[in-house]
Amino acid sequence: MRFFAAVAVFVTHVAVVAPFTDGPLNHAFWKYLSRAGYLGVGFFFVLSGFVLAWSSRTGDTPGRFIRRRLAKIYPNHLVTWLAGLLLMLRAGANVWLGNTVPSLLLLQSWVPDLKIMAGPNGPSWSLVCELLFYLAFPFLIKPIRRIRPERLWLAFGVVVAAFWVVPLIAQLLPDGPPAPDQPVSWWKYWFVYFCPATRLLDFVLGILMARIVLAGRWIGLRRLPALCCLAVGYTLMVFLPDAYGLVAPTALPIALVIAATAVADVRNKPSVPARRFPVWLGEVSFAFYMVHFLVLYYGPMRLATAPPTGRHWDTAQALGLMALSLALSLFFGWLLHVLVEQPAMRRWSRSRADRAAASASESASESASDLATSSATDRAVNDPISTGNSSK
Repeated sequence: MRFFAAVAVFVTHVAVVAPFTDGPLNHAFWKYLSRAGYLGVGFFFVLSGFVLAWSSRTGDTPGRFIRRRLAKIYPNHLVTWLAGLLLMLRAGANVWLGNTVPSLLLLQSWVPDLKIMAGPNGPSWSLVCELLFYLAFPFLIKPIRRIRPERLWLAFGVVVAAFWVVPLIAQLLPDGPPAPDQPVSWWKYWFVYFCPATRLLDFVLGILMARIVLAGRWIGLRRLPALCCLAVGYTLMVFLPDAYGLVAPTALPIALVIAATAVADVRNKPSVPARRFPVWLGEVSFAFYMVHFLVLYYGPMRLATAPPTGRHWDTAQALGLMALSLALSLFFGWLLHVLVEQPAMRRWSRSRADRAAASASESASESASDLATSSATDRAVNDPISTGNSSK
């Protein structure tokens, strides 16, 4: 499912540049698909809270937790940041401290300036939010664990309501300048969609949904009805005015889809996302997400060097270039996953002491297994009949 969400972000980054020569097609593409990536990013954020709460263990320390999360996200970020910087220089873009250093340090989303936020690799803005989530998680999970099971849905409802309060507060912000690509002011756009503090709601929603499922309070909603709710939420996202359509309409449906899928998975119900190839797509999805923007802007579509009105092709050419860019993004994402993400996780996700302790534990387990096998062999030699019967 992470891969489908990443592809939704890919589609948005194509839709906003109006790639078709057909004007009505461009308008329809932008109107109905330019917010698909907003749903995708919301999915990532809610899923982060859900998965981390699901896998959380009371014996884990904040230091070990943060180390694992940084080993997961920062190496991919650093490599794509460097690649984006080199591509910017090659394309003759304006490179200065403001549009490079904040993004290198994963600080850019705290600054409501699009030139600073974009950086060498635009999608890295979401990692600033993820970093806040990881730093906050050890302090959030403890009080959320203390919520009594019968009150979990109440807490969940309060957070869902808060999603609608955020765009209401945003109405107090200036009505200009206009945000690029969306009919809302830049200040409202940043506050509702990009600001890490407001996106913390997505993460908390995921944590609460995980607690609801783990506490046995799930309502039994199946995946298909949950996906129908998501379709309704996305429709509202497309048609609601101003900042109300940026995040709030899909927050609840996303949480329902994730929970319904997790419950089905625990119950071993068959599903397409659980098959080997879709699972592999999910594994490379983060790396795909981190490279796709660079492929779109510096690859076959060359959107980085497009005039202000964008590049245009006939329908067949545009679709072909999109498919080629998608395939290249998947290929380079796979390379990044294999050559950077996986080695970094193996090398840095645990301290040297933790690796030594794990190695000693594995050696002890192997020794115990060898001893058990040796004892069984001795018994089989001395009493092959009784051993054979017991094995049956």
